[in-house]
Amino acid sequence: MKLSRRQVLHVTASAAALPGISRLARAQTYPTQPVRIMVGTAAGGAVDIVARLIAQWLSERLGQQFVIENRAGAGGSVATEAAVRAPADGYTLLLINAANTVSATLYEKLNYNFIYDIAPVASISREPLVMVVNPSLPTKTVAEFIAYAKANPGKINMASPGSGTPSHMAGELFKLVTGTDMIHVPYRGGAPALTDLLGGQVQLLFGIIGSSIEYIKGGKLRALAVTTASRSEALPDVPTIGEFVTGYEVNSWFGIGAPRNTSLEVLDQLHNEINAGLADPKMRARLGDLGSGAFSSSRAEFGKFIAAETEKWAKVIKLSGAKPD
Repeated sequence: MKLSRRQVLHVTASAAALPGISRLARAQTYPTQPVRIMVGTAAGGAVDIVARLIAQWLSERLGQQFVIENRAGAGGSVATEAAVRAPADGYTLLLINAANTVSATLYEKLNYNFIYDIAPVASISREPLVMVVNPSLPTKTVAEFIAYAKANPGKINMASPGSGTPSHMAGELFKLVTGTDMIHVPYRGGAPALTDLLGGQVQLLFGIIGSSIEYIKGGKLRALAVTTASRSEALPDVPTIGEFVTGYEVNSWFGIGAPRNTSLEVLDQLHNEINAGLADPKMRARLGDLGSGAFSSSRAEFGKFIAAETEKWAKVIKLSGAKPD
């Protein structure tokens, strides 16, 4: 899920401009050394950029460097296992997202139990995906697309940034609830998937808004709908899938987790600092640049949200027969 170079430069530069905060926390016992945030994707994508925004904020607030460590692979499982195996001392954190709740079922032989082994620290943001098609496809609405797909079973190629990604799962859920038959074509990231969609090699993508909005506005891609329950501020004229398919909803979301048995004092401190960031207008604006909205909750609420997402995607995976590629 690569962002454009301009978006990456804008967001990361803006992060450095977040207001400096008096570093009273230096006198506290935590943190007394740099903190790692494990990220399960390559640098430059949406997950990585959100992690860097939070890392910058926490560095300013707590007087120690929060350093991003990218460990891509297996739907975020490589980074997650590294966090699970790390000491529960608050010096290794994990940037978690929807892919973690998918991987819990999609990959049968994980060396950890995500819900049990990772303690929720704080939710950060959530955003819609946008259902986009190549303009050569003769459909301008979701209803027209469903009719076309049913009339042409197995002839629509549905791209995704990889198996188990929110994009992939959004498509699998769409297929289930509409009774359509499409071919999943996984790529190694959002950029090549988007390139082939533009070139017409594939016809459909459930993608992040930040990566596709310029192509939508330029007429190179056609947006049929967004996946969230309400319309996106970035694309106010684009309907939701739920306006055509009752109950359909998919969110791409981000948060921070820590190894289980991390002290409650550290978890609460990080939770409070992250929530302070989400209340900051400049931080909210930076998230808005990514097409995201701040997502604040208590640690308990975030834990319940993660459990609900894991259960939801487990059902979709089992019903759809989705497998890792």
